Amino acid sequence: MDEMKDIRWKQRFENFEKSFKLLEKYSSNSISTELERAGIIQFFETTFELAWKVLKDYLESEGYIPKSPRESIKQAFQVELIEDGHLWMEALSKRNSTTHTYDQELAEKLVKEIQEQFLPLFRDLYNKLLKER
Repeated sequence: MDEMKDIRWKQRFENFEKSFKLLEKYSSNSISTELERAGIIQFFETTFELAWKVLKDYLESEGYIPKSPRESIKQAFQVELIEDGHLWMEALSKRNSTTHTYDQELAEKLVKEIQEQFLPLFRDLYNKLLKER
């Protein structure tokens, strides 16, 4: 059973890695069109979903039982799997509000936050879990 939990987070990590790499690749380019902004926001949504789920799966393999994104983030912070718990909570809040981002100004602001704040969070998690894999 424990081996299955160990495999689960590693499989989820592979999906997170693919999504993170796409977000990283396209976030480094100049983003000027509505379509590009929508793409970055979509990559962020997907990457965040996979990030919290890989956190949850990893924590379960370590014997913890988080039941939600918020619990997963809190527990990951407590065991020092992630460093900036407040910024992860902010990413969760932004992820929950992205479906309401119709306004161009809000979309531009979110893309900037993704590039400057959330992408480094994902990069830190990626590098940490890459060593664990």
